[in-house]
Amino acid sequence: MKMLIKLAWRNILRNKRRTFLSGLAVGISMASMMFVDGLFTGMLDSMIRTATDTFLGQGQIHAEGFTDTLEVEKTINGSDKVIKDLAGENIVTLYSPRTASFSMLSSAGGVQSVMLYGIDPATEKDLSMVDESVRIGEYLGQDNKGMILIGSKTAETLEVEVGDRIVVTVAQAHTGELSQEMFRVGGIFHMGIREADSGLAFIHLDRAQTLLGLKGEFHEIALSFVTLEMAGDRSLPFWGKYSVNGNDAIGWKEMVPQLESVIEMSYISTAITLFLVFGIVGLTIMNSLFMSLYERMFEFGVLRAIGTRPLRMAGIILLEALSLSIISMVIGLVIGLGFLKYFSVHGIDYTGIEFAGVTITELIFPVFTMEQYTLYPLLTIIFSLVAALYPALYAARLTPAKAMRRSL
Repeated sequence: MKMLIKLAWRNILRNKRRTFLSGLAVGISMASMMFVDGLFTGMLDSMIRTATDTFLGQGQIHAEGFTDTLEVEKTINGSDKVIKDLAGENIVTLYSPRTASFSMLSSAGGVQSVMLYGIDPATEKDLSMVDESVRIGEYLGQDNKGMILIGSKTAETLEVEVGDRIVVTVAQAHTGELSQEMFRVGGIFHMGIREADSGLAFIHLDRAQTLLGLKGEFHEIALSFVTLEMAGDRSLPFWGKYSVNGNDAIGWKEMVPQLESVIEMSYISTAITLFLVFGIVGLTIMNSLFMSLYERMFEFGVLRAIGTRPLRMAGIILLEALSLSIISMVIGLVIGLGFLKYFSVHGIDYTGIEFAGVTITELIFPVFTMEQYTLYPLLTIIFSLVAALYPALYAARLTPAKAMRRSL
């Protein structure tokens, strides 16, 4: 076996140019799969973070059916107990109560319908990016409860600036009577998401409860967990614990179901790309081995003439394929690591692109995973050996007379 390995390496290095070019072709194929895998992982992570961190949260608790109808009367049952229990949950890092209702904003310059959220500025500041998205003016505080935050598109429609007054009109809970109150624009936010910048507005939680006729009640509690994976785990006992007494606790996969479809689609597309790329790898290896085999046909004829068994003949070809795949693997790891390292620092700019209902608001950074440095090199070796079976079988079936005659 030691002699066969030595012979295989010598044969591979006999034509260094061809070996390098074949190894480079296979290495680039492997590096491309590493990069695509890292890019997909980074893109999905960015989309999930954008969807959850901007405002939704990684999970939410509502009254059953509230997300379907958004009825003002459907507030969380036993809200005081729910808040108390959440304070003792080790897996929940942050939570923030909110009210949510349809409303009409009106000014001297126009009218705009928005989803009006009542928020606790202190808890919301840590959980969402509402405070970070304020571009003009300032975020809500305890001393400015008469202020309202509106989106940049809403400000354009209403033709208002910071300090201007607008009238908020909502339907009160239980009675359905219209309730109006005047607020002063305290800040204008820009999240970079069209629906948010034109369809959301925020006021202080206390003022929202008064405006809606809610006595200390609220419609949802936004949650943030220790890890994003935990928030997407449907088997987590947390969901069952808080989905009682007419309430419903859901994670980001239920809140943004299209993202889960995108994740499944990315797995399928990665598998298809993997099959195509490594199919090319196999053909490249096979072509290189056959070229080497025909160049050394006389040598193979001599080996058969002196009594070398067919199995050993096939073994030489398989060891050559293994040697070539190792060279390709090293080249691919170097190229793949270089590309992933560069773009993981500088990122790829897809900001502003909307996909699956989520607008990408940050640079996409490819993610390093152990799979990229274990699975893809292993697949390179496996596909190389599988591709070498045909040349190996061909070499094993050679006869001395046939091989020497073809070499003339």
